[in-house]
Amino acid sequence: MYSKTFSVAIQGIEGHMVQIEADISDGLPVFSLVGDLSCETKEAKERVRVALQNTGFRFPPRRVTVNLSPADIRKDGTGYDLAIAVAVLSAYGYISKSDFNDILFIGELSLEGEVRPVNGVLPMVYAALAQGVKYCILSRDNQEEASVVREMKVIGVTNLRQAVDLLEGDLDRVVYRPSGRTGAEQTDQTEPDFKEVLGQETARRAAEVAAAGMHNLLLIGPPGSGKSMIAGRMSGILPAMTFEEQMEISQIYSVAGLLSGETPLVTKRPFRSPHHTATQRALIGGGTYPRPGEISLASGGVLFLDELPEFERNTLEVLRQPLEDGWVHVSRLRGSCRYPAHTLLMAAMNPCRCGWYPDRKKCNCTPGQVRRYLGRISRPLLDRIDICTETMPLEYHHLEEDSACQEPDSSAVIRKRVEKAQKLQWKRYAEEAFCHNSDLTPQKIKQYCRMSQEASDFLKCIFQKMEFSARAYHKILKVGRTIADLAGSDRIEKEHISEAVFYRSIDRRYWGEGHEESAI
Repeated sequence: MYSKTFSVAIQGIEGHMVQIEADISDGLPVFSLVGDLSCETKEAKERVRVALQNTGFRFPPRRVTVNLSPADIRKDGTGYDLAIAVAVLSAYGYISKSDFNDILFIGELSLEGEVRPVNGVLPMVYAALAQGVKYCILSRDNQEEASVVREMKVIGVTNLRQAVDLLEGDLDRVVYRPSGRTGAEQTDQTEPDFKEVLGQETARRAAEVAAAGMHNLLLIGPPGSGKSMIAGRMSGILPAMTFEEQMEISQIYSVAGLLSGETPLVTKRPFRSPHHTATQRALIGGGTYPRPGEISLASGGVLFLDELPEFERNTLEVLRQPLEDGWVHVSRLRGSCRYPAHTLLMAAMNPCRCGWYPDRKKCNCTPGQVRRYLGRISRPLLDRIDICTETMPLEYHHLEEDSACQEPDSSAVIRKRVEKAQKLQWKRYAEEAFCHNSDLTPQKIKQYCRMSQEASDFLKCIFQKMEFSARAYHKILKVGRTIADLAGSDRIEKEHISEAVFYRSIDRRYWGEGHEESAI
């Protein structure tokens, strides 16, 4: 007696269909599972066997062999329990239905037959839908998340007996109707607002430019100058996500186990701020059974690294390639996977350990201490930051309430300008594989970053005078292109280049050309 069902294996955020075959034959009463299984997956035979007994199913002592194929894909986790149980029941004849080609089974079984939720349901359902699967039977706790994929008919169950009973009837009659809850809205009134940031006009402008072109941003300034305040408001000035972006990010969060029935779909731009004690694995992802790290959880939004020099040097260095490529590639003995990392990196730091350099009235650090502190940030990492600017100590007139003072622009006002600039980029790069100025390659820069003659002459003069590298030259052009988009200009003008050069000159003030990593 033979039967087969279907489930999905997850590699990164990609799902792969898994065929679960159950065969009942004569021989010693043995329950065998095969097919490149992790430890928790191998243990499914005990969970399934006891769950079937406690649900009221009795079997003659036969040899039970269950194969999870293809064998070259690693099966991790406990989400195959329900599919295995249904395949075994069908092979024994407890289920009259024998064709499960259009049904996906996802769920862990408790010893009493309860169907429990698992992580990664969203990419599983997506993968099954692409293979023509019409129905998905899973834990009721996962049904809200699965129903985000509107084309899939989702059926939530609480226990194994209920799943078996439903298979004997009309599945269309019990399809779950989603509530329509998709998480918090982008315009949440409780979000911090940019109008609360007092003073810091230069830093506010730099943040707007960074958001418009998705440029990485570094803020340098003394303690209490508003660096963290600006960072905490960055995600609020980014445009609302498209449905495709929401689905990609939601799949990452699904694999990480961060979705719930209340928020089955991520609709707000992520903002992640790991502590400076975070490990490489926490930032980049990985592990024995790879999981997404902070840079992937921030995909489509902002990754904020506060007190940048306090992070371990090696921890920061692993960010270099993902920031360049937009992807994290994780390789392990049994396979490899990749996670999206299309994030805006925002970092903040003090200029020295005490925080007050170059104000010698307050700074008590020696020149050597300042160099060592700044030297914790390597040149290759700095080269991946497009915009660097300072935050200045606030003065009293910035803090006092004066009706005569003009109130700073709110996040909503800034967001409109950012959205307008990004729409220009989407239209310009409609035929390209990217959609933001920060993604321009040197070849594409020549094509899309057209300058006026005055701007070209100015940049040539500045390039020779300041001895910029080729990478700095390209960064200036990309940022200049974004500034021009904010101004609604087709060409990059001199004033746009001048502002972009300013954002490249701040890091030279602190690190200069003699930085220890400049030769790397």
